Amino acid sequence: MNPLTSHPGAPEVPLVQLLTPAGQRVENPDHEFAGDRAEIESLYRDLVMTRRVDTEAFALQRHGELGLWPPALGQEAAQVGSARALRPHDFAFPSYREHGVAWCRGVDPAQLLGVYRGSEMGGWDPADHQLALPNIIIGSQALHATGYAMGLNLEGLVGTGDPDRDSAVIAYFGDGATSEGDVSEALDWAAVQQAPVVFFCQNNQYAISVPVASQSRVPIVQRAAGFGMPGVRVDGNDVLACRAVTERALQRARDGQGPTLIEAVTYRMGPHTTSDDPTRYRGAAEVDEWRAKDPIERVRLLLEAEGTPPEFFTDLQAEADALGVHLREACQRIAEPDLAVLFDHVFAERTVENDQQKAEFVAWRDAIEGSVA
Repeated sequence: MNPLTSHPGAPEVPLVQLLTPAGQRVENPDHEFAGDRAEIESLYRDLVMTRRVDTEAFALQRHGELGLWPPALGQEAAQVGSARALRPHDFAFPSYREHGVAWCRGVDPAQLLGVYRGSEMGGWDPADHQLALPNIIIGSQALHATGYAMGLNLEGLVGTGDPDRDSAVIAYFGDGATSEGDVSEALDWAAVQQAPVVFFCQNNQYAISVPVASQSRVPIVQRAAGFGMPGVRVDGNDVLACRAVTERALQRARDGQGPTLIEAVTYRMGPHTTSDDPTRYRGAAEVDEWRAKDPIERVRLLLEAEGTPPEFFTDLQAEADALGVHLREACQRIAEPDLAVLFDHVFAERTVENDQQKAEFVAWRDAIEGSVA
């Protein structure tokens, strides 16, 4: 059974692939990546830097600097390819694993660390990057994205023909989230309302320890037809295909043609989080099979074949090393949180009750600290 195209007991579903694991370009009649070598080099840089963010944060957690980290190792192409298809005024709703999306939206990756250090509740203003904060509640971001997309319809920001005005939304979630009611409700609402939203499911094969075959009898993408929207299944380890497929779906949304469900078939190479032991539920042979489909290696092979000079890779390695230093230093500078600040982010506008609650907390805190001193 080919893990990219098959599902136990289900018929084959076409899979969009534009770059093989051997680094060979493939033609697809419905999806095309028209970028030149410079753009592929730019995508490769994003892949490498995303992986460095992930490996550095993983190491920081193992050294006790972070309480938890959800690795994205192996899923870089799905995240970078889809995020690079977004326009500046589009909006993205991530889960807690979309480190590559945050990178592509211009977030300093050091801002990802505070949440997992337990020092802050967010990290950035979503309006600054058109990127919502990491969502821990499984699947709820699909509803948030649908509501935001419905708002775009109401505000007349869809289907005008003006590329600087027409907007779309993308919601990221994993295969496990498709077992949550929130995702089904979001798919239904989006289809009925023709909301300009792309549902991007990173099928990384496991919902923590539960394999996707135990969650769905058919490939996830087939659910799209039941809700009345198109679905596309793409090689989630192919950054060119992820870029092309998402670009088309987003443009369809901006043009007022409604939602699309994309299933990016990929693999979580590491644990679900740093508290997980994946060797308890999957074998080494399976991991090795997917390691041969590495999303970064295939792009490197393509670039080398097309004449990218060795200096490009050397310089990029130095840039990644510098990013690692930045993350380590930034993590150690994260201040202990002032819990009183929590009250400042409950409402958009301050209320009398909220101010009173904050004052009561500050008085209690100061009394406790005074008694200890």
